[in-house]
Amino acid sequence: MKRSKFILLFIFLSIALSGKAEVKLPKLISDGMVLQRQSDVKIWGWAGANEKIAVQFIGKTYQTEADASGKWNIVLPPLKAGGPYDMTITGENTITIKNILVGDVWLCSGQSNMEITMERVSPLYPEEIKNAGNKSIRYFAVPKTYNFQAPQSKLKSGRWISPSPSNILDFSAVSYFFAKALYDSLQVPVGIINSALGGSPVEAWIDLKTLKKFPKYYHEALRFQSQSLRDSIQKADQARSHNWYSELQAKDLGYQNPSKTWRNPDLNTSSWATMDLPGFWADTPLGKVNGVVWFRKVIDVPAAMAGKPAKLLMGRIVDADSVFVNGTFVGTTSYQYPPRRYEIPAHVLKAGKNSIVVRVISNAGRGGFVPDKPYQISDGKTTIDLKGPWKYRLGTTMKPLAGPTFIRWKPTGLYNAMIAPLENYRIKGAVWYQGESNADRPVEYRYLLKDMIASWRHYWNEGNFPFLVVQLPNFMKSQAKPSESNWALLRESQMKALSLPNTGLAVTIDLGEWNDIHPLDKKDVGNRLVWLAQKVAYGKKNAKYLSPLYQSMKVEGNRIVITFDQVGDGLTVKGGGELKQFSIAGKDKHFVWAKAKIIGKNKVAVYSNKIEHPVAVRYAWADNPEGVNLYTKEGLPVAPFRTDSWMSKETK
Repeated sequence: MKRSKFILLFIFLSIALSGKAEVKLPKLISDGMVLQRQSDVKIWGWAGANEKIAVQFIGKTYQTEADASGKWNIVLPPLKAGGPYDMTITGENTITIKNILVGDVWLCSGQSNMEITMERVSPLYPEEIKNAGNKSIRYFAVPKTYNFQAPQSKLKSGRWISPSPSNILDFSAVSYFFAKALYDSLQVPVGIINSALGGSPVEAWIDLKTLKKFPKYYHEALRFQSQSLRDSIQKADQARSHNWYSELQAKDLGYQNPSKTWRNPDLNTSSWATMDLPGFWADTPLGKVNGVVWFRKVIDVPAAMAGKPAKLLMGRIVDADSVFVNGTFVGTTSYQYPPRRYEIPAHVLKAGKNSIVVRVISNAGRGGFVPDKPYQISDGKTTIDLKGPWKYRLGTTMKPLAGPTFIRWKPTGLYNAMIAPLENYRIKGAVWYQGESNADRPVEYRYLLKDMIASWRHYWNEGNFPFLVVQLPNFMKSQAKPSESNWALLRESQMKALSLPNTGLAVTIDLGEWNDIHPLDKKDVGNRLVWLAQKVAYGKKNAKYLSPLYQSMKVEGNRIVITFDQVGDGLTVKGGGELKQFSIAGKDKHFVWAKAKIIGKNKVAVYSNKIEHPVAVRYAWADNPEGVNLYTKEGLPVAPFRTDSWMSKETK
């Protein structure tokens, strides 16, 4: 035993003294990767000090030597699209990377609408999921983490995968549909690096040096470099949440009698109140309370459904829920955003009367069931509608629970951990879908976004690579009169990023859902991004599938004529009828709804009998400009705009 230990120690010391060590590679340089075509491609890694490294790829050998710290890199000359290939990297050890493709690599980043997976949107795309299998598409998910200390050089995990029915549900939906449409357009391999995190504000994705221009975020980033501060905040958050839920559980009348909980199918509910679902209990005699409210409904199940498995759709519930069918637990969701899709096992449903019980926890705000969502049970043949009267009873009231601090969203943390480790990897361009978390600071966003784009381009050191922005869709309730809107202002801020070279805006003002910040239609988002990429990234000057942008205005008597850019074959009214969502104002800047008429190919005249001397026009200027119908003949919506913004001090 002593002799073996001595030999191992001798080997270890010999390696240490010689400065040699095994070659190691970043997670991105791995089996299945896609290398950027027509570009100098960097292959890099770590080894022993001054260790000689050789890379063999497509019949050629490239050599280099690690520096004193063990870092090394080799730059491959521009490559043609193709593959699959193998690459061999040799130092003190040999690594073979298999199944490499050469094509176009895109970074897809942002917050939840970029992160949301194919699983979330699966009801819309069953055939897409069933037929997923394009081996020329590769997907790399960057691990979701943060770091406030410094930009990181390594990812902790991650691998390249090709889509298949067995894994497609884990792909980002926007990323996948973008990659699929891009491959269909170019017929070259497509690699997607998805680096996105739900809820994240733009400042979390910006490096510390750039944040110096924004003192509030810069000092907050410095503050969160303290491990003790982060630990104390997390400890306090956890304690507050634990205490709140423990108290709620103890006080909930629905669980006071263990032998007769309110989930019991035979419970007598004659004394319970009645409420029509979907809806929010703040609009009932119960009022604006937080805590637990139990809901119960008895339904008639036909004999043909009895004993069969079924799907239970409970729309969306604010905030958390647990659901029981005939006393059997069938599912739970801990926060408000995911759609409630639960599986009812076989032998739970019975012919005749069946009970459904939903225990809802509201920790703050208005609790209840979101309207205009599906509430039903279905076995594939028979569907039972669950909307309408339900019995309900208050389990307990609680003071609102203060939300967690969300340390992972603090300034520069996501840049350091989820962007910096990618910057050696050559890309064709980037797609950015984010802004919801900055909607309360919309004017500031225009500067943050532009500086983020510029800083990413600086650190990637490959020029002004294409940068595509998804403009926020329609969301929230529509307004009866023209009004101010933070979401409209943020869309305008996204538009301002187009002043940077090689940028483009994918307009989605018609793809949202008024009652869901996470609309399900991600395929159209991907398609519009590819049409945009054809112009911005691939130089197709005659690209017709682009949303028209406001270009200029001219006052002509009592009307204003608006001229648009990139109108394809011309403007049209989608669905016919009158143009909607135009408003006009005189010198008092009081906007009223306006009439609008298309003139020729690329102009619209806007007027109102109430405004004799108009000075400004707005279009689709709202959180949810319901009924927008100014489109190109190719089917793309006109981007929202306001003419008065160009004269505003806030844009200077």
